Amino acid sequence: MTGGDSFAAWSDAVRTRVEAALERALPSPDVAPCRLHAAMRYAVLGGGKRVRPLLAFAAGEAVASPPAAVEAVACAVELIHAYSLVHDDLPCMDDDDLRRGKPTVHVAYDEATAMLVGDSLQSLAFALAAAPGLGIAPADQVAIVHQLALASGSRGMAGGQAIDLDSVGVELSVPQLENMHIHKTGALIRAAVSMAAACAGETGSPAAAALDRYAMAVGLAYQVVDDRSQHRGARQDRRQGSGGQQADLRQHARHPPGARSRH
Repeated sequence: MTGGDSFAAWSDAVRTRVEAALERALPSPDVAPCRLHAAMRYAVLGGGKRVRPLLAFAAGEAVASPPAAVEAVACAVELIHAYSLVHDDLPCMDDDDLRRGKPTVHVAYDEATAMLVGDSLQSLAFALAAAPGLGIAPADQVAIVHQLALASGSRGMAGGQAIDLDSVGVELSVPQLENMHIHKTGALIRAAVSMAAACAGETGSPAAAALDRYAMAVGLAYQVVDDRSQHRGARQDRRQGSGGQQADLRQHARHPPGARSRH
């Protein structure tokens, strides 16, 4: 890749490939339980920057990992990320009505369905990571599944969420903030990179260590930029008095076409 145009073309190609792979991996809404499968697809497809899959493919290219294996890794991490957003939006967590400009899953469907969507996306992620036929050594595939489990759980993303919940109304020091973001956001970003490297047998190698240091730095930088962007957006909303517009959008969100019908 050389130049901005080449990077943009590469990114678009990766996103297109990942979107198609996710489309294939997610169960059809015509297969029972139809409503749950429709909600899973609603949560995953047609939105998102796909940062983690992009990083996975970049890391995979750096160490010559098999593209089919990297594709599975990229989709697995993206499904974990999507499940975390579905649960994060629930009333018991952040209580958000909108995500990427459309109703959140618990608003478009209901809270119970949103819980099941998250559960199902998580299990599907591990099914993809553990699937046969990826063309990698069994030991490397075990390492990939292990990395995904650690990055998703209490020592990774879920643990970061717990720290965030415990920190409401508390002013954190810089090291405490870094620790929260290393887990909440950084864990899956690091996993995307390390799992892609593991597809080439690069677990514990100098190359894997270098990629991990890079991914840790990217995870922190990504969260800083995201927080600043949200802060600027909140200030702009206050200046423009957009509360009424947001309220109208949330009211709209309560009744998207067909989402409440049960199958």
